[in-house]
Amino acid sequence: MRDGANVYFRHINSQGGVHGRQIRLISLDDGYEPARTVPNTQLLLNEHKVFALFGYVGTPTSYAAMPLINEARVPFFAPFTGADGLRSPTNRYVFNIRASYLDETERQVAWLVSQGKRRIAVFYQNDAYGKAGLTGVEQAMARRKLPIAATATVERNSVKVADAVAAINRARPDAVIMVSAYKSCAEFIRQTRQSGRDPLFLNVSFVGSNALAAELGDDGHGVIVSQVVPYPWDPALTLTHEFRELLARYAPHVQPTFTNIEGFIAAKILVEGLRRTGRDLTRERLVANLEGMNRVDVGGLVAGFSADNHSASRQVQLTVIIGNSGKFLFL
Repeated sequence: MRDGANVYFRHINSQGGVHGRQIRLISLDDGYEPARTVPNTQLLLNEHKVFALFGYVGTPTSYAAMPLINEARVPFFAPFTGADGLRSPTNRYVFNIRASYLDETERQVAWLVSQGKRRIAVFYQNDAYGKAGLTGVEQAMARRKLPIAATATVERNSVKVADAVAAINRARPDAVIMVSAYKSCAEFIRQTRQSGRDPLFLNVSFVGSNALAAELGDDGHGVIVSQVVPYPWDPALTLTHEFRELLARYAPHVQPTFTNIEGFIAAKILVEGLRRTGRDLTRERLVANLEGMNRVDVGGLVAGFSADNHSASRQVQLTVIIGNSGKFLFL
């Protein structure tokens, strides 16, 4: 996420910045633990005096920062999470780029039911992220008057999934929707297949598609991941051409992924908001100008905000891992 954003920010800085201002992205690591997010956010706001917060990774970590964001009235732009709690009700200072987990799980359940798969289980991380995804599946299934076949959890930053595998296997589901991090999802898939069961496995985008494929190796074939950004190698989009060109120029050691193109897109939309705000830059003026960006084409991807909608896109597509190559095919 940071790599993709930095590539675009460096490109803009090389052209003189935005109205003469250079963009500096300060990054702190919270280890995906909310207890570390709060002091990191305080450090960014109080010592680094940042203008905005950008690209926070995760639902529980983003939720932990919200009291500080509301108190400081600081723009919180493009969190890497689809949690509905950051979307509804609309928070004046929170701007989402990606579709929500409700959008992703609705797309997954709709596709599964269209394929005749009605016994659907959920494997989820036992925190705000996992529960947000579970809620999405529950709502999608309820719309179709279908029960969830089984649920099981894993703790954050853990790969202890044996109990979850056993619990879901007992339900003999057609498919398992997974809402966790890539290591625990990969371990769940491996252990389930080793047990002799092989349902369809579907992951939400937060899993990190390329990281999941690399972790699974030969076990990755046929695993489905929903995507909320364009395919980084799409030959039809100006956006993806620009992304790969700038990635090669500024970060030649970094390979294109669904995650770093998301950072790139977020940076591009933020820069457009800064441009429209003009030289008299304040946080409140940026928020007002972002809300006026109703339809912005960033190279074949159209996104936008309004005063009562701070989610730029609801685009969701399903992809499947092909063989052990780490390549993805759209369904």
